[in-house]
Amino acid sequence: EVQLVESGGGLVQPGGSLRLSCAASGFTFSNYAMSWSRQAPGKGLEWVSTIASDGGTTRYADSVKGRFTISRDNAKNTLYLQMNSLKPEDTAVYYCVRYADNERGQGTQVTVSS
Repeated sequence: EVQLVESGGGLVQPGGSLRLSCAASGFTFSNYAMSWSRQAPGKGLEWVSTIASDGGTTRYADSVKGRFTISRDNAKNTLYLQMNSLKPEDTAVYYCVRYADNERGQGTQVTVSS
C-alpha cells in the first residue's frame, strides 16, 4: 500500500521559513519523480514543484521560484520542501504527490500570518 505522510507544517510569520517532509512507503521511492502541490482555502489544487527520481532535475512554479527548494533523500525515502521568505499567499494545505499517478498524502497545513 502506497503511503505518503507529510509533516512540518505550522503557523509562521511573513518572511519566515518552514521545512516540509514527506515520508514515503509501500513503493520503490527512488524510481519515482515526486512533487509538491498545495490547495489554498476556496481554491483548486496548485502544482508547486517537481523533482526527478534521482534528484538531478527540479522544476518550480513561478510563484515560488527562488524561495522554495525541493529535495529528496532516496536512502531515507523522504521528500522535502524548504520554504523561505514565506508570504501570506503561501497559506495552503501542502501535499506530497507521486508524479506518475498523482497519488498523494493527507497534507500538512501551512499558515503564513502575523
